[in-house]
Amino acid sequence: MAESAEADSEADMDSDYEPPPWKSYLYQLQQQAPQPRRIVCTMEVENRPKYYGREFHGMISREETDALLGDVEGSYLIRESQRQPGSYTLAIRFGGTTKNFRLYYDGKHFVADKRFDTIQNLVADGLITMYIETKAEEYIKQMTGEPIYESCGYMSLRRRNTTTTRVVTTFSRTVTTATIDEVDNFSSISSSTSQSSDNSSLDLALSPSKRASTQASSYEKPHNFKVHTYRGPHWCEYCANFMWGLVAQGVKCADCGLNTHKQCSKVVPNDCQPHMKYIKKVYGIDLTTIVKAHNTTRPVVVDNCVQEIERRKDGLLSEGLYRVSGFNDDIEEVKLSFDKDGAHADISESAYEDINTIAGALKLYFRMLPIPLITFDVYPKFIEAAKIADDKDCLRKIHETLDDLPPAHYQTLTYLMAHLHRVAKCDKFNLMTAENLGMVWGPTLMRLADTNSLAGLTDLKFQRRAVELMIKFQDALFN
Repeated sequence: MAESAEADSEADMDSDYEPPPWKSYLYQLQQQAPQPRRIVCTMEVENRPKYYGREFHGMISREETDALLGDVEGSYLIRESQRQPGSYTLAIRFGGTTKNFRLYYDGKHFVADKRFDTIQNLVADGLITMYIETKAEEYIKQMTGEPIYESCGYMSLRRRNTTTTRVVTTFSRTVTTATIDEVDNFSSISSSTSQSSDNSSLDLALSPSKRASTQASSYEKPHNFKVHTYRGPHWCEYCANFMWGLVAQGVKCADCGLNTHKQCSKVVPNDCQPHMKYIKKVYGIDLTTIVKAHNTTRPVVVDNCVQEIERRKDGLLSEGLYRVSGFNDDIEEVKLSFDKDGAHADISESAYEDINTIAGALKLYFRMLPIPLITFDVYPKFIEAAKIADDKDCLRKIHETLDDLPPAHYQTLTYLMAHLHRVAKCDKFNLMTAENLGMVWGPTLMRLADTNSLAGLTDLKFQRRAVELMIKFQDALFN
């Protein structure tokens, strides 16, 4: 019934979708722009750079340049500067005047940010840009004021993915609960734990967390826009206007594929819905990006590795768990498997008998995050909290700081600390106390943005203490 309702919902969304009214005004202007007309030098010019052709006229004056270009719109030539020999100027006739641009070459030709294989294409793109920006200056300024963003195909897909997310995250919670119930079977084994892993040793009286349980679909994520060259006509998916020019006409989100003008990208909401066809891997990808792409509350690597360790008969009892290294080749194999197969990666005991391989793959995932689990912005607050000598005051500060983490990071940290707490409860067998786990996981979960800074070395003991206390008092901190 749930699947049927979901299908009906998707069908309704598809039937409601109408293509936005793409606007053709700027496209028509591009068609009307002057065409480039090369002014050929009829004489042999000494020391002509090998990357210029017969449009190069050597060292001539501005007056000679004007005479050669005449009154033909779009005519152009290249000359060597008389004031700065060895530098070159591209002269283009536009709007009844000569426009002069300093010309550069680094394997491609350019006068600004855009790079071109040929001078002809550079001039053609420049003429289009100057013509459109002259004829439609006011129109361009007002483009972002009438967005069609809510009705474009991207938003229709995003709403569909949001519906799917509710089903996937519910399933994920069910699996996690079952796994935790399995681990509770160790209660008789771990009853004689050290006092260091008992939350009752301190009366913290912490206030409830401000953070509600968050669906992955509601995680805020900015778009990852990159300058993009489109082959053939393309329209902006924010304002519905044509994206003019021959190269680098706009920007494309590297995570979800949204296409917009550069100026429109500045006002697009932070609602990126990443897709695996653009991301193509799991390790080394921003944490919020990957959970939104997979429609899960936490990264699949974290869920699957934790569940596999806790599922195995002696998983939590393995001596030196997370301290003992697995074989690098096997860990790399697990990484490639997640990158290729995602949640379907086979990390079962029949595939990898050594549990340290799974533990190593989990640690590697966190080490490879471009933004660590304890984000760069929040890192200084964690260190300052860890410097507070009194445990109660230190924990209160950590508790406050946790609310500053992005939702995906908070959910993942909550899940990981609960797992490590269960590991520490078995320290009689695995010898991994909360203190030992803090030493292993501290530098893995947090680091300075500047990896060359000496401050990172002095922070090590505070990184360890912060993680140790989060493990010991995870139930109170992540209530």
